Amino acid sequence: MQHPDSFLNIIFHDVKESGDDLALCAGFERGQWRNEQLADHMMEWLPEFALEYSELNEIGHANALRMTKKAAKIVYQTEKYGLRGEFGELLLHIAIRQVYETLPAVSKIYYKSAVNETVKGFDAVHVVRKDNDLELWIGETKFYENITRAIYDVSKEIIDHLETDYLRSEFILIKNKIDLSWPEAEKLKKLLHENTSLDEVFNKACIPILLTYDSDVVGFSGEYNDEYRERIRNELINAYVRLRDKIDSGYKDRFTQDFPLTAHVILVPLKEKKKLIAALDQRLKALQI
Repeated sequence: MQHPDSFLNIIFHDVKESGDDLALCAGFERGQWRNEQLADHMMEWLPEFALEYSELNEIGHANALRMTKKAAKIVYQTEKYGLRGEFGELLLHIAIRQVYETLPAVSKIYYKSAVNETVKGFDAVHVVRKDNDLELWIGETKFYENITRAIYDVSKEIIDHLETDYLRSEFILIKNKIDLSWPEAEKLKKLLHENTSLDEVFNKACIPILLTYDSDVVGFSGEYNDEYRERIRNELINAYVRLRDKIDSGYKDRFTQDFPLTAHVILVPLKEKKKLIAALDQRLKALQI
């Protein structure tokens, strides 16, 4: 499945047995952080993020604008302005598509039953083809200004979402929203079937976790160079350790077992979340006309 050209810079990417530590940044242009360019890039992904597989296959030169407007309307109407959790979900979608070449299985937006309803559940449902099998990617994200608060909230949410009853209910929702024309539909439905042991699912699944935050280093920088990459790494390195420790200890306290999934932690430093929200909101409003 084709997607827009890559935009986010990979600041660093440490591959570990427990999962990757990854950092992405919009970078700079003429001394300024690329806020407007990032907003433009995120809009390019709207159709793939918000539309069903069969709808994407129908997009052509004659209906491209209409389908983009449809995607924008779906995103714009999901929650009240100011919350904008969808922007974090969109960033997560972009990150794992760009870096890991995942395939979207179902848009989370299709879980909702009414406009302005806050949708619970995983923030991304993607897969990766491995040999003749599928690896399930069930993502979580926090589009925040403060990294400490993001770590606290996402770790609690991950533990809650791995409760057996919750997972079973979530898998039913996912199965019911899979587009039957999607090539991997039957394989994913089989993996998520109620007769499949969660142990087997966990062996074929991972959790990508994307957190944003307002970065001091980004705020005082104006160039994407080796010095910037080193400073941002030093700013972030403790966050990876804190998040993994909190997830591991929380899971063991709840389930008396080691955390069973690979967790890829993706951190995206921003200059000012509020300015990015404003830029994205401006573009979404323009597509409502």
